[in-house]
Amino acid sequence: MPITKTHSVPSVVIGAGSSKYPSPSTPLRDTLLSMRVLGIDCGGEYTGYGVVETDPHGNLCCLTCGAIKLSPREALPRRLSRIYMQLGAIISEHQPDEVAIEDVFYALNVKSALKLGQVRGVAMLAAASAGLEVSEYSPLTIKSSVVGYGRAEKAQVQHMVTRLLQLPAPPEPTDASDALAIAICHLHTAGTLSRQRAVAR
Repeated sequence: MPITKTHSVPSVVIGAGSSKYPSPSTPLRDTLLSMRVLGIDCGGEYTGYGVVETDPHGNLCCLTCGAIKLSPREALPRRLSRIYMQLGAIISEHQPDEVAIEDVFYALNVKSALKLGQVRGVAMLAAASAGLEVSEYSPLTIKSSVVGYGRAEKAQVQHMVTRLLQLPAPPEPTDASDALAIAICHLHTAGTLSRQRAVAR
């Protein structure tokens, strides 16, 4: 399937494949204290994804991000299969250590909530099939971690994601920046827990 680039940002809306941000000259994975996280923003039409890595100094690096676009004309089983296969391909290519997704908090109606739950289930299955742990975070927690304010607007989240990852332009679509925010939230949480364990020793 074709890869459609969006605006001037090296993010993509994909049928298959992904685009990469420039990687550091020295791979962060070579360090013992680094962590690579795949953030997934589940949705009925777009499912955003973003892979973020941190080094022992707390520096963040975006390796890839984009969104899996689904056609509402396709049967639901086929759409779910597409999400599963493409997330599996992203996991295989970028080898994250863990996966983080947004917890369900709101849907327009019962039907929308059921569809969103199905997408989340498939995302969890893709991660579990690769032997990865999945962490869930509420929108309030994600926004508080990234922006410092739990009621932040999408534009504020996108701005802070761009700033924290030192990207040349805001990730598009917003599903991609939301997925990156989820990954950043998990990295912040993991870092805090690691420091707490170190102090407790």
